[in-house]
Parts: sequence; C-alpha cells; structure tokens
Amino acid sequence: MTYTQKSSNALLTDLYQLTMAQAYYLANVTDTEACFHLSFRENPFDGGFAVACGIEQAVDYLESLRFTPAEITYLSTLTGNDARPLFAAEFLDWLSAVDFTWDVDAVLEGTVVFPGEPLVRVKGPIAQCQLVETALLNCVNFQTLVATKAARVCLSAAGDRVIEFGLRRAQGPDGGLSASRAAYVGGCDATSNTLAGLEYGVPVSGTHAHSWVMAFESEIEAFRAYARAVPNNVVFVIDTYDTLQGARNAIEVGRELRELGHELVGVRIDSGDLAWLSKQVRTILDEGGFAGASVVASNELDEHLIESLKIQGAKIDVWGVGTKLATAWDQPALGGVYKLSAIKRPGGAWEPRIKLSEQVAKVTTPGVLGVRRFRDAAGGLLGDMVYDETRTPDAGLVMVDPSDATRRKEFSARDLGTELLSPVFRSGKRVRERLPISESRSHCLSSVGELDPSITRFLNPHTYPVGLERELYELRTTLVLEARGLGAGPAHPPKEEA
Repeated sequence: MTYTQKSSNALLTDLYQLTMAQAYYLANVTDTEACFHLSFRENPFDGGFAVACGIEQAVDYLESLRFTPAEITYLSTLTGNDARPLFAAEFLDWLSAVDFTWDVDAVLEGTVVFPGEPLVRVKGPIAQCQLVETALLNCVNFQTLVATKAARVCLSAAGDRVIEFGLRRAQGPDGGLSASRAAYVGGCDATSNTLAGLEYGVPVSGTHAHSWVMAFESEIEAFRAYARAVPNNVVFVIDTYDTLQGARNAIEVGRELRELGHELVGVRIDSGDLAWLSKQVRTILDEGGFAGASVVASNELDEHLIESLKIQGAKIDVWGVGTKLATAWDQPALGGVYKLSAIKRPGGAWEPRIKLSEQVAKVTTPGVLGVRRFRDAAGGLLGDMVYDETRTPDAGLVMVDPSDATRRKEFSARDLGTELLSPVFRSGKRVRERLPISESRSHCLSSVGELDPSITRFLNPHTYPVGLERELYELRTTLVLEARGLGAGPAHPPKEEA
C-alpha cells in the first residue's frame, strides 16, 4: 500500500489521532490498554450482506508502521492557533521510537459479514491503538464496499465471466487500484487494470477502443490490423458504426485468423439495446461458424441491469462492469466505524466502555468482543453471535437482537460455532500468514454461496440473524441505564423466546 514515494504511510491519518496520542502521552496514560473494534452499522446497497475486504492491506500497513525522520520533521513544523509548535519535542521523540505492541484479530478477507460484527479488533496501549484508526478504516471501508458490489454483480451474472473495467472512472490512481483488487476478491474474474495485475496478481483482460476502428478507413481494415497485432487475443468492438455489420466483419476476419492457426475469442457490444443486439449477434456468430466466440457486453452495467438483461434472454457470455462497480455508484461510502469498547489499567482487569447516542444504531457494544458463526449439523447457517471474551457465556447460548429484546435465538450444544476473528498480530508481531488474493476470492465465493437466496436477493432481502450473547446484552443495557443516570434495571423482558 504505497501512497507516496516521499514518506511512509504513518501520516495516513487524521490530525486529531496525533493530537490525542500526544494528550495520552502527556497525561502519562500511554500504558493503559484499550480495545477497539472496527465494524459497520448497515449493509451496503440496501442488501442483505457485505464482503470483508481490505484486511490484508490493513495488516500490511500495521506491519510496516514506523514514523520516519522526514515525517517527524514535518510534524515539528505544525503550529497551533498561537503560532507555537503543536507537538511537544518529547512527544515527537516518543513517536519516532515507539515500538508497536498491539494484538490484532481480524476476519479473513472474503468473509461474508453483517452489521454490528467486529471485522478487526485491536488491543494494546491506548495511544498506539488510537493512531491507526483512520488508516484501518480507509483500507477496509472502501474495499469492503467494492467487494460487496462485485459479489452482487457476480450473483446477477449467474456464473458468466465478469471483468472489472472501472479504472478510468475511479476516484484517482489509488482508488482505481484498490477497486480492482476488491472487485477480484468479490468474485470478478479479471480486470482491465494492468497495475492491479502487477501489484496483486489479478488476471488482466481487455479488447480495443472505438478510436482504433475510427483511425482506419474502414472497420474491416481496422479489424485486420488488430488481428495481425494480437492474433492470440482477438476480441473486436463491433458497435462503432453498425453493430450487426460489425459482427459480420468480425466473422470475415475470424475466418482469416483460422487460416493462420488462431481463433476469434469474441466480440464486444458497448451501446444500444444489449438484449436485442446480443441475440442477433449470437445468431450471426453461430451461423457463421463461430459458436465458440463469446459475446461481451459493457455500457454502464450493474447488478440490476444484468439481472434485467438475463430475464430478457440476452445472449451475453462476459460482462464488462466499470463505473458502477469501481465507484460503488449507488452508495459512495460504507460508513464503517472504529470504537473503543474496553480499557485495562496497569495491573487491572478489562473495564467495559460504552458510547451513547440518540440514535439507537450508534450506541456501541462494550467489552472485548468476538463473533461466533453457528451452523446446524448439515452445515447450514443459523446466525452470528457477538460476545465478550472476558465473560463466560450462559450455558444456553441465548442470542438477543439488540434493537428488539423480544427477538431471541437459542443455540444448542449440537450447533457448530466457529470464530470469525483469528489472530493476526501478537505483541506487535505478525502471526497470520498472508492469504493469496486467489484464496480470498475463493473464500468469498464460498461464503456468499452459503447464504440463503432470501438474503442475497436484491429486493427486500431477508435479515440474517445477528445478535448479542445474553449476558453481553444485559451488560450493555445496564451500562446504558447507568450512563443516563437511571440506575440498573431489568435488562430483558421476563418472558424469553427461544
């Protein structure tokens, strides 16, 4: 993850993270331990799930985090409103020498996740944990958004190849690179972004532009010249002038290719009525002896348009999805958050912390949180339970919906629970090996494939069961009441629903 060639990424943060770190230092509480969790509050795109992504780059950031002399020098030049230095020299000395000793746990990239679940947990000295908030959110928020969009697009394509085409419309070079990576994790087969191929090993794919055809006196002359240049990778764009005639010209040059021992890979349609045109082009290709040539479609595609084209019987084999995927067109931000949930003073035990809000969804969950995914004996998903690792869950494993305490679910001893968070760093040392991006993609396809169709549907998806372990729910309720000056009260209705 490289944003500039002149510095490390330590300053990829908001200024207030640094001013808070200095305040912790000057208050002599840098040894107080803290636990933070990264999560999100709502599924993106009005959908029923999200796909965790950006985790590996977040881990790379943590592993390489150090403040360079150039960065320390820059910070020393910053001033406050009184024109005096913003940062004390002694703090900058501490910052330049700090040895990061956090414990970090995270879900695997490609894991299907839901609102309220911790995707990343950071425990360690409070100033150290505070410093990394912005960068972790930057890595995970955008890529989770794009990976989720890609998973939805691939669901609509129903097994057809999907190629990410969005670099030219992406939000800057890094936005384009991150989007290409996340789109592949989310299930896309390839990208047009060759830098993503170099940096991450994402397969690359592409055709040619309309400008190529326009640069020649005739379309067929342009096709012949292109075929001579890349005879082993020929996909012609056929809609520069007349799409159906373009298909016929592609067949003529395809026959010439065959005589030279090569095969026409396919044709691409980038405009017009894709449903009608694809059917006509498919017929022309089949009757011309090119039944194996693919019909590639592009032109402002997303999951909804692909789903509609499928219903209309479009004869499209490969979908090139660009702008609406790489920019997460219909939802520009995930809204992930990084919240303090517990502190531990030197020699003490973990103390839960809670943040209140007038908005119920913004009330945080206290504790050192884990999340357990339950399955029945046949492997079917039953639900996810968030719990506090410092407390012993009740024997019945009752899960409570934090937004409606009357909604409860009880897991039995027969149900199989697996932990979603796994160790990444211990005492600042990386302990989890890097997951190849191909494995992240496979994990995503498997995770999404486990979901019931009622959850993956685009219109009014069913809500996957996620809740708090009962003792954690009771703790949360008690802390809310105490914080509001109401004292402890009944944490749940007396009548329990299984």
